[in-house]
Amino acid sequence: MPRDRRGFWVMLCAVTFHPATRLAARRRFGGLEHVPAEGPALVVCNHISYLDPIYTAVFVHHRGRVPRFLAKASLWSLPVIGRMLAGAEQIPVYRGSTEATESLRAAEQALDEGKLVLIYPEGTISRDPEHWPMHARTGIARLALARDVPVVPTVHWGTHRVYDHYHKRFRPLPRKEVVVRAGPPVELSAYRGRRVDSALLREVTDLVMGRVREVLAEVRGEPPPATFFTPGRRGDGEQAS
Repeated sequence: MPRDRRGFWVMLCAVTFHPATRLAARRRFGGLEHVPAEGPALVVCNHISYLDPIYTAVFVHHRGRVPRFLAKASLWSLPVIGRMLAGAEQIPVYRGSTEATESLRAAEQALDEGKLVLIYPEGTISRDPEHWPMHARTGIARLALARDVPVVPTVHWGTHRVYDHYHKRFRPLPRKEVVVRAGPPVELSAYRGRRVDSALLREVTDLVMGRVREVLAEVRGEPPPATFFTPGRRGDGEQAS
């Protein structure tokens, strides 16, 4: 497989994000051995703060990889961030439009080129009151079934204490700990070769996100909920599978 291409924009991100993550919090990384050092892989993450992608990027960069994020297309309209995203070959996601499938095609192409693709299947910062993963979109399953590559569950914990978007709070002091940890790749061989329909996509999505939830439970040192929180369904304070 071809090695990740490094250029000006990737190096700019590196020299910006590495010190920024150290300044914002005490970092603790774990499970890097589960992230392939080369070749294609799909890194699947929980999402609790807008700081998550910065820490994920630094995390996989410690493994010698250049991350390719699936991120909201609206970010490309921001003056500086948009140029960095484009220059570092990130993948815009056009939700609710005819271009939505182009994001998955671009991600598949990146995997075909031996790149590391990162995705946040919840689509937004978790609204679960206890910050557990929410009911996720099935695009992750489409990618995981379309390409036989390692699917690595990865979690963040503590970023929400540094920056809480929903309450507009940025509190780097007193210094907090941010954990990023990867778990073993999810075994999906039993699902490959089956007819891809909505039921299979939901089953695989929930399996992968269940693994993400288990890794998060290990980090938090507490049992995970049995179901995924779904905002707006049966009341925002309830959970649904």
